[in-house]
Amino acid sequence: GGGISYRQAFRAHLAGLAANLALPSVAGGDVVRAGLVMKHADDKARLAMGSVADRLIDTLGLVLIALAAGWIAWRPRLDSDIWIGWPLLGLLALVAAGLAGAATLDRFASRREPSGKLMRLLTELIHSAAELARSPGRLLLCLAISMAVQCLFVGSNIAFAEAAHIEAPVAAWFFAWTTAKIIAIAPISLGGLGVREASMAALLVPFGADPAQVVAIGLVWQSVLYVSGLIGFLVQLQRPAPAKLTMERS
Repeated sequence: GGGISYRQAFRAHLAGLAANLALPSVAGGDVVRAGLVMKHADDKARLAMGSVADRLIDTLGLVLIALAAGWIAWRPRLDSDIWIGWPLLGLLALVAAGLAGAATLDRFASRREPSGKLMRLLTELIHSAAELARSPGRLLLCLAISMAVQCLFVGSNIAFAEAAHIEAPVAAWFFAWTTAKIIAIAPISLGGLGVREASMAALLVPFGADPAQVVAIGLVWQSVLYVSGLIGFLVQLQRPAPAKLTMERS
């Protein structure tokens, strides 16, 4: 929605990266990111729902990659011939039901005048969700971008692993890394530290990877995340000049 410029959104995103260094789970920075631009947003409900949709789209992308990579990696190791179609169809049906449910709730809520602050807020959130559901092209584009970024992250980890001479199939890395990141969403560690590395090591053991080396690669990747978070923190220290002062200088 309106009220938030690209620069404000980008600074808030960098602040979210910095917050992930000290907040539980990999989703901890989402709240900080939304909070920084909340006062500029014309529609607070749309901002909140956009943040929720961002996390759901990111998680959906991880699940799709994990399912496809897991099928490729595990299929030769299993005696029975498995088909990935049913889990994917079930997941897509669940997503379609969610989008249709948002539109149905919006029609139901629009017929009644909400009473009370909580009901008005709930109605606004339902309307915002339905508004997003009416833009499937935008949602698909965001999903494609998210999956492309996640694949680049996995590729970076594979490059670190090759430098350390860790032998494991590429599909196994895609399966283990994305599954470990899904597990790391649980708010039980700071930015998923420890949870992601332990999960990835356990998932790669059946493919012949040494757990200690996998944990080491995970910590190397974590250092990359720390650097990006530090950059986000340094950007926040550079406070932009007030709008009035900027206009006078121009």
